[in-house]
Amino acid sequence: MALLDWIVIGIFCCALIGIVLWVVSQKNNNSADYFLGGKDATWIAIGASIFASNIGSEHLIGLAGAGASSGMAMAHWEIQGWMILILGWVFVPFYTRSMVYTMPEFLERRYNTQSRTILSVISLISYVLTKVAVTVYAGGLVFQQVFGIKELWGIDFFWIAAIGLVLITALYTIFGGMKSVLYTSVLQTPILLLGSLIILVLGMRAIGSWDLMLQYCDVKPNYEGATGTMIHLMRSNSDPQYPWLGALIGSAVIGFWYWCTDQYIVQRVLSGKNERESRRGTIFGAYLKLLPVFLFLIPGMIAFALHQKSLETGATFLPLLEDGMPNADAAFPTLVAKILPAGVKGLVVCGILAALMSSLASLFNSSAMLFTIDFWKRLKPQTSERNLVRIGQMATVVIVILGILWIPIMRSVGNVLYNYLQDVQSVLAPGIAAAFLLGICWKRASAKGGMWGLLSGIIIGLTRLGAKVYYSNTPDAADSWFKYVFYDFNWLFFCGVMLVVCCLVVIVVSLCTEAPDKEKIQGLVFGTSTPEQIAATRQSWNHWDVIHTIIILGITVAFYIYFW
Repeated sequence: MALLDWIVIGIFCCALIGIVLWVVSQKNNNSADYFLGGKDATWIAIGASIFASNIGSEHLIGLAGAGASSGMAMAHWEIQGWMILILGWVFVPFYTRSMVYTMPEFLERRYNTQSRTILSVISLISYVLTKVAVTVYAGGLVFQQVFGIKELWGIDFFWIAAIGLVLITALYTIFGGMKSVLYTSVLQTPILLLGSLIILVLGMRAIGSWDLMLQYCDVKPNYEGATGTMIHLMRSNSDPQYPWLGALIGSAVIGFWYWCTDQYIVQRVLSGKNERESRRGTIFGAYLKLLPVFLFLIPGMIAFALHQKSLETGATFLPLLEDGMPNADAAFPTLVAKILPAGVKGLVVCGILAALMSSLASLFNSSAMLFTIDFWKRLKPQTSERNLVRIGQMATVVIVILGILWIPIMRSVGNVLYNYLQDVQSVLAPGIAAAFLLGICWKRASAKGGMWGLLSGIIIGLTRLGAKVYYSNTPDAADSWFKYVFYDFNWLFFCGVMLVVCCLVVIVVSLCTEAPDKEKIQGLVFGTSTPEQIAATRQSWNHWDVIHTIIILGITVAFYIYFW
């Protein structure tokens, strides 16, 4: 890191501090101000926040690393970002009419209090133990590699970077609330995009050309039984990890859950001024979501190509693992360290800081909101709005402490947990997706039907994860139908089958129990909206919204055709 790099980082930090101080000066008088930014966000702030919140360690390390190890296979999950459009066009009207702050609160309106509690518990545990933990762990790892510092003041620099990242982000989230998340995202998003674009351009220049990169990557991916080559999006259905049909189904299920029902993302949309701003925020977010494949996954493939090219001269570009294979997870930080000139490296480091801090800030704010609204306010409904803000701030502090305490465990099992992260999401998503999908599309879905759909998802998911842990550590375990279904069966196909099973549970239980009261589900399900509600939704969009939606879908189709 040269002096110019540190100057650039200093300027970025000063700009960030300025925004945070301005946000803090805007008083949060009630919980809507603190958790939803006063519900006056514009489409630019919403779209930028959706994108910046989504981009985290799973992109800086995971997506680039996936590009370096398996090529285009993981692009399915990124290009499924078009599902943000479903959030804007289908779910926003129902969420807006329900006047809820959280997704569990919406399930209570649609089903019952038990459904709300189940989803709140699932969300809080998954946020702290997966999203917060992985982001913090990867943040420390990235900065240790980018700065090239092993120790500082006799302390492992990993700890300084990881804890420093948590504390700085926590400070502005605690005092600024949702506004700090939204407005810092407006600064962070363009810096992240510019920094990643520079890496793409300079990386491509280093390899020589697009065709040369494809030529070096036209080899089988680095996993046993792989079919096709790294440059192909569609792999044979016999592929053990990414069969094309399973990838389409699994990524769609996970994408629907994440983009349309996860508090982490939907909270940004709930902060919109009205339906129009919220919907256009999702359209803007969908445009931005087309970029990560090019800004993170393809640079990972460039790093692999540079490594292959360097082998021709007897050198290595990527650091090697103990077994002599290139360390794919080091792809992005290695590109930063080796191909960027002074000043530009500082800008890219700011982009990395922006991605990690924005993801953490969103996680802290969403987790605090879930605890405050779905637990504290239900137990003590008389709590004043000002005290709810304080409870939210204290909840954020607790979540920060839990995140820091989890770092030693995360560091010791980090590689294992990161490998299982997609598995966790694949068994978390189907039950929740089934409850929301049928809850909005089917008037007959009953309270008990929705609740048991969620519970069946938890039971099946925990069984799958338990089997994964057991059989992974018991290689001589006897074959059985249980082992085949819950361990050997491809995780992507399992995700799709699990969605069908959870939907069937909702349907069967609903038909066997009392139908929901018409007044209770008024405006929350298709076919129950009043003429006034339908008119308000129709007035919230025009031909421009339709045109941009078609453009996004067209780009998605073109991407699949090119990389087929």
